[in-house]
Amino acid sequence: MSWLEKLLPPKIQQTDPTERRSVPEGLWVKCPACETVLYNTDLAQNVNVCPKCDHHHRIGARARLDAFLDAEGRYEIGQEVVPVDPLKFKDSRKYPERLKDALESTGETDALIVLGGAVMSVPLVAACFEFDFMGGSMGSVVGERFVRGVETAIEQKVPFVCFTATGGARMQEGLFSLLQMAKTNAALTRLAKAKLPYISVLTDPTMGGVSASFAFVGDVVLAEPKALVGFAGPRVIENTVREKLPEGFQRAEFLLKKGAIDQIVDRRQLRPRIAQMLAMLQRQSADAVA
Repeated sequence: MSWLEKLLPPKIQQTDPTERRSVPEGLWVKCPACETVLYNTDLAQNVNVCPKCDHHHRIGARARLDAFLDAEGRYEIGQEVVPVDPLKFKDSRKYPERLKDALESTGETDALIVLGGAVMSVPLVAACFEFDFMGGSMGSVVGERFVRGVETAIEQKVPFVCFTATGGARMQEGLFSLLQMAKTNAALTRLAKAKLPYISVLTDPTMGGVSASFAFVGDVVLAEPKALVGFAGPRVIENTVREKLPEGFQRAEFLLKKGAIDQIVDRRQLRPRIAQMLAMLQRQSADAVA
């Protein structure tokens, strides 16, 4: 080393960009409402509700049921029912290919999960839509699992609760999917005749054939804040009627104001609120029978 090199400061070691440590994917999430960057684990512990602005992020069916139901005594209903391709349907892709992709991405065999269990020691049967499975669309399997859940509730004389998150009927099953609207409502009629409560919880989004059938026929209809609920989307309606829709049209707050739903409930308060409602409804039913 020359005398000149000894006088010069040491070279700053440059880091190879390819060797830089990358942040693991999915570690952070940006709230679409307030744009706060949130640690994903913290968000999950808050039931996917933003701790800064209370925005309700969408949540998977298993995660929702895990947060809602008591830990002990759970059992699944109708998991053996799986979809088939009765129409040999094909659009840009074959229906079985879409089903395979949905299974691989969600780990579920269809868009509805039904569990028996309890909420704050009140026994019930709970159904929940998995929106990531083909947009939570309602096909034959969804209808069959829903009905089996209702029938189990009737057999065990317990209430039935359903969380909706769906785009509506599944077009790949054509008329078979539309028949589920009548099938599910007929099951709920039997539940009502058995004097058992049904609570419907509308989450973002609840659209199409589900909103036009069992989503709105609950003894109590709840919704999460700012949930999009309707039959056709706002843009479709605007293009059809060629009029500007009111501010907040088809959001839960708009529906509450118009009397279409009973209450808006924060997701973090659903467990105690529904347990309280079910206990009250069961007491009223027992008094009516007596």
